[in-house]
Amino acid sequence: MKAATRVEGHDKYHLLIEKAAAAGIIRVAVAHPCDDVSLEGAVEAARLGLIEPVLVGPQARIRDIATAHGIDISRFEMVDSAHSHDSARKAVEVVKQGGAEAIMKGSLHTDELMGAVVSREGGIRTERRISHCFIMDVPSHPDALIITDAAVNIAPTLRDKVDIVQNAIDLAHALGLDEVRVAILSAMETVNPDVSSTLEAAALCKMADRGQITGGILDGPLALDNAISPEAAEIKKIVSPVAGRANVLVVPDLEAGNMLAKSLSFLAGADSAGIVLGARVPIILTSRADSLEARLASCAVANLVAAARRQDAAKASH
Repeated sequence: MKAATRVEGHDKYHLLIEKAAAAGIIRVAVAHPCDDVSLEGAVEAARLGLIEPVLVGPQARIRDIATAHGIDISRFEMVDSAHSHDSARKAVEVVKQGGAEAIMKGSLHTDELMGAVVSREGGIRTERRISHCFIMDVPSHPDALIITDAAVNIAPTLRDKVDIVQNAIDLAHALGLDEVRVAILSAMETVNPDVSSTLEAAALCKMADRGQITGGILDGPLALDNAISPEAAEIKKIVSPVAGRANVLVVPDLEAGNMLAKSLSFLAGADSAGIVLGARVPIILTSRADSLEARLASCAVANLVAAARRQDAAKASH
Protein backbone atom coordinates (compact mmCIF):
# COMPACT_ATOMS: atom_id res chain seq x y z
CA MET A 1 0.00 0.00 0.00
CA LYS A 2 1.41 3.38 -0.96
CA ALA A 3 1.77 6.09 1.64
CA ALA A 4 -0.42 9.15 1.53
CA THR A 5 0.87 12.25 -0.18
CA ARG A 6 2.87 13.93 2.58
CA VAL A 7 2.64 17.55 3.62
CA GLU A 8 5.67 18.91 5.45
CA GLY A 9 5.07 19.30 9.18
CA HIS A 10 1.86 17.26 9.42
CA ASP A 11 3.21 14.11 11.04
CA LYS A 12 0.20 13.91 13.38
CA TYR A 13 -2.10 13.46 10.39
CA HIS A 14 0.20 10.87 8.83
CA LEU A 15 0.08 8.81 12.02
CA LEU A 16 -3.70 9.19 12.22
CA ILE A 17 -4.15 7.94 8.65
CA GLU A 18 -1.82 5.00 9.24
CA LYS A 19 -3.66 4.02 12.43
CA ALA A 20 -7.03 4.14 10.69
CA ALA A 21 -5.78 2.07 7.76
CA ALA A 22 -4.68 -0.58 10.26
CA ALA A 23 -8.17 -0.60 11.83
CA GLY A 24 -9.80 -1.83 8.62
CA ILE A 25 -12.05 -0.42 5.92
CA ILE A 26 -15.50 1.06 6.61
CA ARG A 27 -18.27 1.56 4.06
CA VAL A 28 -19.08 5.24 3.59
CA ALA A 29 -22.05 6.75 1.76
CA VAL A 30 -20.57 9.67 -0.19
CA ALA A 31 -23.39 12.17 -0.74
CA HIS A 32 -23.31 13.88 -4.15
CA PRO A 33 -19.62 13.58 -5.19
CA CYS A 34 -20.29 15.67 -8.26
CA ASP A 35 -17.02 17.51 -8.64
CA ASP A 36 -13.46 16.32 -9.11
CA VAL A 37 -12.34 17.36 -5.60
CA SER A 38 -14.93 15.38 -3.64
CA LEU A 39 -14.75 12.38 -5.97
CA GLU A 40 -10.95 12.24 -5.91
CA GLY A 41 -10.90 12.51 -2.11
CA ALA A 42 -13.22 9.52 -1.72
CA VAL A 43 -11.31 7.42 -4.26
CA GLU A 44 -7.93 8.25 -2.70
CA ALA A 45 -9.25 7.34 0.76
CA ALA A 46 -10.34 4.00 -0.71
CA ARG A 47 -6.91 3.46 -2.25
CA LEU A 48 -5.31 3.96 1.15
CA GLY A 49 -7.58 1.37 2.76
CA LEU A 50 -9.59 3.85 4.86
CA ILE A 51 -13.06 3.57 3.30
CA GLU A 52 -15.12 1.71 0.74
CA PRO A 53 -17.21 4.48 -0.84
CA VAL A 54 -20.79 4.09 -1.95
CA LEU A 55 -21.22 6.91 -4.47
CA VAL A 56 -24.67 8.48 -4.06
CA GLY A 57 -25.61 10.95 -6.77
CA PRO A 58 -26.67 11.35 -10.41
CA GLN A 59 -24.81 8.43 -11.97
CA ALA A 60 -24.30 9.92 -15.43
CA ARG A 61 -22.88 13.11 -13.95
CA ILE A 62 -20.50 11.24 -11.62
CA ARG A 63 -19.26 9.07 -14.49
CA ASP A 64 -18.68 12.15 -16.68
CA ILE A 65 -16.61 13.80 -13.95
CA ALA A 66 -14.61 10.61 -13.41
CA THR A 67 -13.89 10.31 -17.15
CA ALA A 68 -12.95 13.97 -17.51
CA HIS A 69 -10.44 13.80 -14.65
CA GLY A 70 -9.12 10.28 -15.10
CA ILE A 71 -10.60 8.94 -11.85
CA ASP A 72 -11.28 5.19 -11.82
CA ILE A 73 -14.62 4.47 -10.12
CA SER A 74 -15.32 1.15 -11.83
CA ARG A 75 -15.18 -0.95 -8.66
CA PHE A 76 -17.43 1.21 -6.48
CA GLU A 77 -21.13 0.76 -5.80
CA MET A 78 -23.32 3.62 -7.00
CA VAL A 79 -26.78 4.77 -5.91
CA ASP A 80 -28.54 6.98 -8.44
CA SER A 81 -30.25 10.22 -7.40
CA ALA A 82 -32.03 13.07 -9.10
CA HIS A 83 -30.33 16.05 -7.45
CA SER A 84 -28.35 17.11 -4.37
CA HIS A 85 -31.28 17.00 -1.92
CA ASP A 86 -32.13 13.53 -3.17
CA SER A 87 -28.47 12.52 -2.80
CA ALA A 88 -28.51 13.57 0.87
CA ARG A 89 -31.75 11.70 1.54
CA LYS A 90 -30.53 8.53 -0.18
CA ALA A 91 -27.14 8.63 1.58
CA VAL A 92 -29.00 8.64 4.90
CA GLU A 93 -31.18 5.79 3.65
CA VAL A 94 -28.07 3.73 2.83
CA VAL A 95 -27.02 4.11 6.47
CA LYS A 96 -30.47 3.21 7.79
CA GLN A 97 -30.45 0.03 5.70
CA GLY A 98 -27.08 -0.98 7.18
CA GLY A 99 -25.14 -0.26 4.00
CA ALA A 100 -22.66 2.23 5.48
CA GLU A 101 -21.01 3.13 8.80
CA ALA A 102 -20.47 6.80 7.94
CA ILE A 103 -21.58 9.56 5.58
CA MET A 104 -19.22 11.83 3.64
CA LYS A 105 -20.22 15.23 2.27
CA GLY A 106 -19.63 15.69 -1.43
CA SER A 107 -20.31 18.78 -3.53
CA LEU A 108 -23.54 19.82 -1.84
CA HIS A 109 -24.26 22.40 0.83
CA THR A 110 -23.77 21.34 4.45
CA ASP A 111 -27.34 22.45 5.21
CA GLU A 112 -28.69 20.04 2.59
CA LEU A 113 -26.84 17.09 4.06
CA MET A 114 -27.55 17.94 7.69
CA GLY A 115 -31.21 18.55 6.89
CA ALA A 116 -31.49 14.92 5.78
CA VAL A 117 -29.52 13.72 8.80
CA VAL A 118 -31.72 15.48 11.38
CA SER A 119 -35.05 14.97 9.59
CA ARG A 120 -37.66 13.81 12.09
CA GLU A 121 -39.22 11.48 9.53
CA GLY A 122 -36.26 9.82 7.81
CA GLY A 123 -33.17 11.05 9.64
CA ILE A 124 -30.59 9.38 11.85
CA ARG A 125 -30.70 11.52 14.98
CA THR A 126 -30.04 10.17 18.45
CA GLU A 127 -30.82 11.58 21.89
CA ARG A 128 -27.39 13.25 21.82
CA ARG A 129 -27.08 16.79 20.46
CA ILE A 130 -25.33 16.80 17.08
CA SER A 131 -22.06 18.77 17.08
CA HIS A 132 -18.98 19.34 14.96
CA CYS A 133 -15.32 18.88 15.83
CA PHE A 134 -12.23 20.06 14.03
CA ILE A 135 -9.12 17.96 14.59
CA MET A 136 -6.34 20.48 14.01
CA ASP A 137 -2.81 19.49 13.08
CA VAL A 138 -0.76 22.57 13.99
CA PRO A 139 2.87 22.00 12.88
CA SER A 140 4.33 24.07 15.73
CA HIS A 141 2.22 22.41 18.46
CA PRO A 142 3.16 19.01 19.93
CA ASP A 143 -0.37 17.59 20.10
CA ALA A 144 -3.35 17.54 17.79
CA LEU A 145 -6.12 19.86 19.02
CA ILE A 146 -9.83 19.06 18.96
CA ILE A 147 -11.89 22.25 18.61
CA THR A 148 -15.67 22.22 19.08
CA ASP A 149 -18.11 23.48 17.85
CA ALA A 150 -17.17 25.65 14.87
CA ALA A 151 -19.70 24.55 12.26
CA VAL A 152 -23.07 23.31 13.55
CA ASN A 153 -24.32 24.91 16.79
CA ILE A 154 -24.46 28.69 16.41
CA ALA A 155 -25.15 29.77 19.99
CA PRO A 156 -25.23 26.60 22.10
CA THR A 157 -26.96 26.60 25.47
CA LEU A 158 -25.46 25.04 28.58
CA ARG A 159 -27.57 21.94 27.92
CA ASP A 160 -26.20 21.79 24.36
CA LYS A 161 -22.64 22.17 25.61
CA VAL A 162 -22.95 19.10 27.81
CA ASP A 163 -23.42 17.00 24.66
CA ILE A 164 -20.85 19.02 22.70
CA VAL A 165 -18.23 18.30 25.38
CA GLN A 166 -19.21 14.63 25.67
CA ASN A 167 -19.06 14.19 21.88
CA ALA A 168 -15.55 15.66 21.87
CA ILE A 169 -14.39 13.45 24.74
CA ASP A 170 -15.75 10.33 23.03
CA LEU A 171 -13.97 11.38 19.83
CA ALA A 172 -10.69 11.87 21.69
CA HIS A 173 -10.90 8.34 23.10
CA ALA A 174 -11.70 6.95 19.64
CA LEU A 175 -8.55 8.65 18.35
CA GLY A 176 -6.54 6.88 21.06
CA LEU A 177 -5.88 9.70 23.54
CA ASP A 178 -5.11 8.20 26.93
CA GLU A 179 -5.90 11.39 28.86
CA VAL A 180 -8.51 13.80 27.55
CA ARG A 181 -7.86 17.31 28.91
CA VAL A 182 -10.75 19.65 28.11
CA ALA A 183 -10.40 23.43 28.32
CA ILE A 184 -13.68 25.37 28.39
CA LEU A 185 -12.60 28.60 26.71
CA SER A 186 -13.57 32.18 27.42
CA ALA A 187 -11.82 35.53 27.22
CA MET A 188 -10.54 35.14 30.80
CA GLU A 189 -9.70 32.49 33.35
CA THR A 190 -11.83 33.82 36.21
CA VAL A 191 -15.58 33.51 36.69
CA ASN A 192 -17.25 36.81 35.87
CA PRO A 193 -21.03 37.13 36.35
CA ASP A 194 -21.12 39.58 33.44
CA VAL A 195 -19.56 37.06 30.99
CA SER A 196 -21.94 34.15 30.47
CA SER A 197 -19.31 31.86 28.96
CA THR A 198 -17.37 31.91 32.25
CA LEU A 199 -20.47 30.89 34.19
CA GLU A 200 -21.20 28.06 31.77
CA ALA A 201 -17.57 26.91 31.94
CA ALA A 202 -17.75 26.69 35.71
CA ALA A 203 -21.06 24.81 35.52
CA LEU A 204 -19.67 22.30 33.01
CA CYS A 205 -16.70 21.60 35.25
CA LYS A 206 -18.97 20.96 38.24
CA MET A 207 -21.18 18.73 36.08
CA ALA A 208 -18.09 16.67 35.25
CA ASP A 209 -17.33 16.44 38.98
CA ARG A 210 -20.83 15.03 39.50
CA GLY A 211 -20.54 12.46 36.70
CA GLN A 212 -22.84 14.24 34.24
CA ILE A 213 -19.92 14.42 31.79
CA THR A 214 -17.53 11.48 31.77
CA GLY A 215 -14.22 10.35 30.34
CA GLY A 216 -12.27 13.60 30.50
CA ILE A 217 -10.66 16.12 32.82
CA LEU A 218 -12.37 19.52 32.54
CA ASP A 219 -11.18 22.97 33.55
CA GLY A 220 -12.56 26.38 32.82
CA PRO A 221 -12.98 29.12 32.23
CA LEU A 222 -9.57 29.30 30.59
CA ALA A 223 -8.31 31.84 28.10
CA LEU A 224 -6.72 30.35 24.99
CA ASP A 225 -3.17 31.20 26.00
CA ASN A 226 -3.30 29.52 29.39
CA ALA A 227 -5.19 26.56 27.93
CA ILE A 228 -2.42 25.55 25.51
CA SER A 229 0.73 27.29 26.78
CA PRO A 230 2.40 25.95 29.96
CA GLU A 231 4.32 29.23 30.25
CA ALA A 232 1.14 31.32 30.15
CA ALA A 233 -0.52 29.08 32.74
CA GLU A 234 2.51 29.38 35.02
CA ILE A 235 2.59 33.18 34.70
CA LYS A 236 -1.09 33.32 35.66
CA LYS A 237 -0.39 30.88 38.54
CA ILE A 238 -3.06 28.44 37.35
CA VAL A 239 -2.54 25.05 38.93
CA SER A 240 -4.49 22.51 36.92
CA PRO A 241 -3.96 19.23 35.02
CA VAL A 242 -5.56 20.92 31.99
CA ALA A 243 -4.07 24.44 31.92
CA GLY A 244 -1.23 24.62 29.41
CA ARG A 245 -1.86 21.02 28.30
CA ALA A 246 -5.38 20.99 26.86
CA ASN A 247 -6.02 18.71 23.89
CA VAL A 248 -9.73 19.57 23.58
CA LEU A 249 -10.83 23.21 23.26
CA VAL A 250 -14.52 23.99 23.77
CA VAL A 251 -15.41 27.42 22.43
CA PRO A 252 -18.29 29.65 23.62
CA ASP A 253 -20.07 29.79 20.24
CA LEU A 254 -19.72 29.05 16.54
CA GLU A 255 -18.22 32.45 15.70
CA ALA A 256 -15.39 32.01 18.20
CA GLY A 257 -14.72 28.46 17.05
CA ASN A 258 -14.75 29.35 13.38
CA MET A 259 -12.34 32.24 13.90
CA LEU A 260 -10.02 30.11 16.06
CA ALA A 261 -9.90 27.26 13.56
CA LYS A 262 -9.35 29.54 10.56
CA SER A 263 -6.70 31.53 12.40
CA LEU A 264 -4.78 28.31 13.04
CA SER A 265 -5.19 27.28 9.40
CA PHE A 266 -4.19 30.54 7.73
CA LEU A 267 -1.72 31.97 10.25
CA ALA A 268 -0.15 28.83 11.74
CA GLY A 269 -0.27 26.52 8.70
CA ALA A 270 -2.64 24.04 10.36
CA ASP A 271 -4.70 21.45 8.55
CA SER A 272 -8.16 20.62 9.87
CA ALA A 273 -10.07 17.37 9.63
CA GLY A 274 -13.80 17.74 10.23
CA ILE A 275 -16.32 15.35 11.75
CA VAL A 276 -19.92 15.63 12.94
CA LEU A 277 -20.91 13.49 15.93
CA GLY A 278 -24.14 12.77 17.76
CA ALA A 279 -25.95 11.05 14.87
CA ARG A 280 -26.17 7.28 14.46
CA VAL A 281 -22.97 7.36 12.36
CA PRO A 282 -20.10 9.85 12.04
CA ILE A 283 -20.47 12.42 9.27
CA ILE A 284 -17.39 13.56 7.36
CA LEU A 285 -17.62 17.28 6.57
CA THR A 286 -15.15 18.69 4.07
CA SER A 287 -15.02 21.81 1.93
CA ARG A 288 -13.47 22.60 -1.45
CA ALA A 289 -10.72 24.55 0.37
CA ASP A 290 -9.55 21.45 2.26
CA SER A 291 -6.28 19.87 1.22
CA LEU A 292 -6.25 16.22 0.15
CA GLU A 293 -4.37 15.48 3.38
CA ALA A 294 -7.20 17.00 5.44
CA ARG A 295 -9.82 15.05 3.47
CA LEU A 296 -7.96 11.81 4.11
CA ALA A 297 -7.58 12.69 7.80
CA SER A 298 -11.34 13.30 8.03
CA CYS A 299 -11.94 9.82 6.58
CA ALA A 300 -9.42 8.41 9.05
CA VAL A 301 -11.24 10.05 11.97
CA ALA A 302 -14.59 8.60 10.85
CA ASN A 303 -12.93 5.21 10.47
CA LEU A 304 -11.64 5.27 14.05
CA VAL A 305 -14.97 6.53 15.44
CA ALA A 306 -16.82 3.71 13.67
CA ALA A 307 -14.28 1.17 14.98
CA ALA A 308 -14.72 2.47 18.54
CA ARG A 309 -18.51 2.19 18.23
CA ARG A 310 -18.20 -1.41 17.05
CA GLN A 311 -16.03 -2.20 20.08
CA ASP A 312 -18.52 -0.53 22.44
CA ALA A 313 -21.40 -2.46 20.89
CA ALA A 314 -19.49 -5.72 21.24
CA LYS A 315 -18.79 -5.01 24.94
CA ALA A 316 -22.44 -4.13 25.56
CA SER A 317 -23.61 -7.41 24.01
CA HIS A 318 -21.53 -9.52 26.42
